Amino acid sequence: MPGLPRAAWLYVCVVIALAAVLIGASSPGDVDPRVLVALVALFVLCDSLPARLTVERARMSLGFAVSLASVVLLGPAGAALVGLSAVATGQRGVALVKRLFNGAQFAVGGYAAGVVFRALGGARFEPGQAGWVWDALGPFVGALLTFVLVNLVLTSGALLLSGESEPGEMVRDSGQLAGVCVGYGMYGLLIAGLWPALGPLVAVLVLLPLFVTRWALEQTFGQRRAYDATLAALCQAVETKDPATRGHSERVSRGAVMIARQIGMRPERVEAIRYAGMLHDIGKIGVPTKILRKGGGLTEEEFAAIQLHPMRGLEIVREIGFLDEALAGIMHHHEKMDGGGYPMGLVGDEIPEFARVIGVADAFDVMTSARPYKDPMPVGDAQRELRRCAGKHFDPVMVEAFLRALETHGWEPQREQRVDTGHEEPAGR
Repeated sequence: MPGLPRAAWLYVCVVIALAAVLIGASSPGDVDPRVLVALVALFVLCDSLPARLTVERARMSLGFAVSLASVVLLGPAGAALVGLSAVATGQRGVALVKRLFNGAQFAVGGYAAGVVFRALGGARFEPGQAGWVWDALGPFVGALLTFVLVNLVLTSGALLLSGESEPGEMVRDSGQLAGVCVGYGMYGLLIAGLWPALGPLVAVLVLLPLFVTRWALEQTFGQRRAYDATLAALCQAVETKDPATRGHSERVSRGAVMIARQIGMRPERVEAIRYAGMLHDIGKIGVPTKILRKGGGLTEEEFAAIQLHPMRGLEIVREIGFLDEALAGIMHHHEKMDGGGYPMGLVGDEIPEFARVIGVADAFDVMTSARPYKDPMPVGDAQRELRRCAGKHFDPVMVEAFLRALETHGWEPQREQRVDTGHEEPAGR
């Protein structure tokens, strides 16, 4: 397992061993082999086609519903065996260690859910048994919550120990993930209730709508990728005019997202501020190239042209509907807390929150990046400069949030080859 920290390696091994112990100690004698084979095949199919979620990098296995159906139809031992089949998922690019861990966590979750279902009085469906669904509903909900909790806890442990996620991110995203998991899992009761009458055909009736939903979500994400490509092209147009700023928009976008997450913005606002960071300098398309590339101080006329770029940026992108709150960040990212900024001289809280976030990330990247007329400032010096100007130029809350985020994520400015023009750095750009 190259690259996996020792603690994460040990954690994965413990989860796999736990799954092996539970399956080995269980008694699968009362498991109907035909139902088991059918559910395993159905689970592998569903797990091979996960649904995307709005939570970053998260995908939802449609096998959740099948796992919960196996809890009712096969009991703890059968549910563990169905979950273990995640090892055979058809998802491409999934490493062996992840397949083993996924199979183990589904097995542990299925076994635990089966135990809870039986402990709460849940029983298999019997033909002709009136009111079975209502009798099974309470135990099933208990089993479902157990299954979701076990899977979230085991997954969170792996992500935290491997360094792929931070505690704050996990806490923020867990509520949404749990809600989605519970929603998908409830289909398991429907599958279990219809199985005695329809058998595997129930998959077509119950899971087909889920696959249609998955297809629709994939189209949405495809549209989002097209948006990103369009915005990247706009950013490239700005950087073509001023090659010394190559990568600046991307780094400002990343810094703005770091701040937004640190202060607890909702995921949809984090996404909006990512766009705002990418496009904050788009208005420089309308600034003459000779001004952008000038190595010395600016004349009043030249500086006035620079000051127009936030408003020109707003004019360029204001008709892009999905930007929404990002437009305020683009328009006002050069405002200062003391009113000395531009284009409108806003003061303090008059400055939109997005603009206060982007202003900090933008200034930090300018300070720590090379330009034809200056060497990059060391990261430590730039941090001290942010603190010195907090309250005067920058929102102190955003400055502190950014500095805390830097402690976790660090910062890697792009250092272009310096072209010495013999001029001082122009101010106010």
